[in-house]
Amino acid sequence: MDRHELGSAAEEIEKTPREGRPGPDMESEPAAERVAERVPPWREQLTVRGLVAALLIGVVYTVIVMKLSLTTGIVPTLNVSAALLAFLALRGWTHALDRLGIASRPFTRQENTVVQTCIVACYTIGFGGGFGSFLLGLDKKTYELSGASTPGNVPGSYKDPAIGWMMGFLLAVSFVGLLTLLPLRKVLVIDYKLTYPSGTATAVLINGFHTPQGDKNAKKQVLGFLKYFGISFFWSFFQWFYTGGDFCGFMQFPTFGLKAWKQSFFFDFSLTYVGAGMICSHLVNLSLLFGAVLSWGVMWPLMKKQEGNWYSAKASASSMTGLYGYKAFLCIALLIGDGSYNFFKVIIVTLNSIREKSKRSRLNRVTDADSVAIDDMQRNEVFNRDNIPSWVTYAGYILLSAIAVVAIPLIFRQVKWYYVVIAYLLAPALGFCNAYGTGLTDMNMGYNYGKVALFVFAAWAGKDNGVVAGLVTCGLVKQLVLVSADLMHDFKTAHLTLTSPRSMLVGQAVGTLMGCIVAPLTFFLFYEAFDIGNPEGYWKAPYALIYRNMAILGVEGFDALPKHCLQLCVAFFAFALLANVARDFLPRRFGRFVPLPMAMAVPFLVGANFAIDMCMGSLVVFLWHKLNGKKAALLIPAVASGLICGDGIWVFPSSLLALAKIKPPICMKFTPGS
Repeated sequence: MDRHELGSAAEEIEKTPREGRPGPDMESEPAAERVAERVPPWREQLTVRGLVAALLIGVVYTVIVMKLSLTTGIVPTLNVSAALLAFLALRGWTHALDRLGIASRPFTRQENTVVQTCIVACYTIGFGGGFGSFLLGLDKKTYELSGASTPGNVPGSYKDPAIGWMMGFLLAVSFVGLLTLLPLRKVLVIDYKLTYPSGTATAVLINGFHTPQGDKNAKKQVLGFLKYFGISFFWSFFQWFYTGGDFCGFMQFPTFGLKAWKQSFFFDFSLTYVGAGMICSHLVNLSLLFGAVLSWGVMWPLMKKQEGNWYSAKASASSMTGLYGYKAFLCIALLIGDGSYNFFKVIIVTLNSIREKSKRSRLNRVTDADSVAIDDMQRNEVFNRDNIPSWVTYAGYILLSAIAVVAIPLIFRQVKWYYVVIAYLLAPALGFCNAYGTGLTDMNMGYNYGKVALFVFAAWAGKDNGVVAGLVTCGLVKQLVLVSADLMHDFKTAHLTLTSPRSMLVGQAVGTLMGCIVAPLTFFLFYEAFDIGNPEGYWKAPYALIYRNMAILGVEGFDALPKHCLQLCVAFFAFALLANVARDFLPRRFGRFVPLPMAMAVPFLVGANFAIDMCMGSLVVFLWHKLNGKKAALLIPAVASGLICGDGIWVFPSSLLALAKIKPPICMKFTPGS
């Protein structure tokens, strides 16, 4: 899962660090081994070939994360595979030119770092921009699924997707976060020495690429990636021929029998989610499976028996007054419980850390320069060399904020200009808390800040405007807080790879601009070709309905819940809190087996099949490590990336076929025998 959250999920499940993460001594190779390395000026770290590669890879990953966001909402962390593909693409390009006798600029770790940052900034808009959550929650279909007669879901409180306003909204809100904490980058990265584990892990990977051994390993990774990319692509192509109708094809294969299939327990042969399972930790995947068994295996069949008692037998399968309402609100209870605990936990950890650092600084105000390692001195020198004037930061923040204050109320009449002003006044403080906490724990709480804003502004705006105002300000606050923490991750990577912060900022800005253009276009490819948001179909987009119902809850309070739902929500909220307490305070040998509530919540709406796919990925990783741990550690990222990219790329031709009204020739369906 992504460092933002799986469901990240584009969102909602925090990335759980794997055991064995590289320690501080592995941050990069020793300075003695790179004495001869020349650190290029910041302008040389930004290259045309690098930006072209970033755009192409960014488009591929945007398609992949958009598919994930619009199906289950689970998005694994793709930073490692992005760095790998950037390295493979540019090293392959330079080798090809060398063989042709054409001189080319050497490919450096600094260029690799900037390209990776640009790619991640581009595809992050694909899931962080809200296309599967708060923005899609504004459309008419989600409004109707929430119940046109539901209190708080007032007529006209929707805005159908359009490329123009979506692109304008993203351009208005996505750049301010880059400037929020820019003056504090030295404090967070050098003075406080925050680890930013994901940024450190990316730096370790990139530094490892640019060594003689890294070149040898890269050849093996290229072959592994290409092999499984081809397998995944052609498997998806083959499957397409058998999907010529509803509930047809291998993706509906009743692996465990038809009774289990009806409760969504089957392996659907989705290599995207097998690859995602290979990237996510075992705990995340098993938590998903536990949530699927609890909901689809136990709770929903029992609640189905209460039809006509707890809820109307006439309620449609997608009605919030029927069984679907329980599914949605119990999922929300787990998400809010887990998010609330981690929100306050990170704040407490942050405050304690700041207090301890303050005490130490009073005891020892003078640092002995001899105690600073040579590596750190070199990194600090490079990191401080290309300074970014403070006046540029402040002027840019004011200008971009003013643009947002004017533009957002024009796009959404329900959002008052002073809502935006308040959000931007609070952004630096919220951004600092989140960036500091992320540096300590690797948990980016941007989505939780967004949910808090959703409830506050939905309640403040009132019944007529609350749903739209809550969803929009949720996205606004989330982007401000999320992007500033992401930039600090990138600065940590820059610090450890001797990359200029100025080139990183430019790379992040260019990648964000790419994402603001590519993501809406990609979304509309899906939106026009497929039935997005259908809870009974493949493209469920579950978080759109979740976010809209949270906004309705913010407007109406507990009156919006179905019968007995409040008591069940309280129980699941309490379970989420207790599970987190158990994980943190039990001895590690016991606490590591406690499931993650946020991961458990996702199958409540989506179903069990993708959890089985993810667990298959975990099983592959487990067996591979048992058989050949060294080879597994080298090739798993490449193989997983190949599986994800191959299946993801097939979305392009399948979308074009759907738009051209070309249907598969065969429907393979399974029915009970006579």
